Amino acid sequence: MYEYHCADCDATFEALRSMNQADETIACRHCNSLHTSRVFSTFAAISRNSDGQTRSVAGTCNDCAGCGTRNCSNCSHS
Repeated sequence: MYEYHCADCDATFEALRSMNQADETIACRHCNSLHTSRVFSTFAAISRNSDGQTRSVAGTCNDCAGCGTRNCSNCSHS
């Protein structure tokens, strides 16, 4: 699943494509324009420990813009 942005109508949409198709041109789902580009998407991952408690894991940091490590697994904000 990849996320794309349309420069013509400013829409963001998702498409299920193979990895080797990810950067190929795709028509906008809203206006059919070919002025689209792939964007980086955020994701969430949750881990459950043996006690049943959940915690956020890599990729779920809410404050990485101010984090000097640039690596969410070492980030003190997660």
